[in-house]
Amino acid sequence: HVGAETFIQTNIWGPFNFLEYIKEHPVEKYVQVSTDETFGSLSLESKEKFTEESAFAPNIPYSATKAGGDLLCRAYHSTWKVPVVVTHCSNNYGPYQYPEKLIPFFIVRMIEGKTLPLYGDGKHVRDWIYVLDHCEALELCLFEGRAGEVYNIGADNEKANVDIARAVLAYFKKDDSSLEFVADRPGHDRRYSIDSSKVRTELGWVPRTVFQEGLSET
Repeated sequence: HVGAETFIQTNIWGPFNFLEYIKEHPVEKYVQVSTDETFGSLSLESKEKFTEESAFAPNIPYSATKAGGDLLCRAYHSTWKVPVVVTHCSNNYGPYQYPEKLIPFFIVRMIEGKTLPLYGDGKHVRDWIYVLDHCEALELCLFEGRAGEVYNIGADNEKANVDIARAVLAYFKKDDSSLEFVADRPGHDRRYSIDSSKVRTELGWVPRTVFQEGLSET
């Protein structure tokens, strides 16, 4: 089990060590890969999206420590002009993803003939992006992004967890009888939504992968 102390070591001390090194040994650019979870939760009824100016409102230790690392990046750029770019991306999926993550977890459960467990009512919404689309955006941020800037990366592909489960069920020719609703987890954010207009306009990035095609690849 990964606890808050591990997140602190990785997500705060990790960037701190990078930034301290780069301060003394300049590089052309450092990209801090962060998460949309730093912005907290949106309601299901809201049409709001997270922008680069959205306030941090993390609800779990993981996202709180990611926000801490992002703020260190801001401070090191402001104080010592360390050339850092921060990105906030939505949920990634794709081949070979670590199996604790939602989509590969569901796929493995199907292969093993098990049910697909869904937290709460299964209506928690995430914005999904294919991993190679994210990698292309990161490459642009590294080579073309402006130091000191923040870029949100999302594919405008919001889906409820229950819809993700049903897409996996359909691939394996199963129905809703394979769904299992379980107790919700603490601090479970209701909805994430990314406004990626800045990275699209400024750096010319566009996501290429349609969700169903990316799911089949996965």
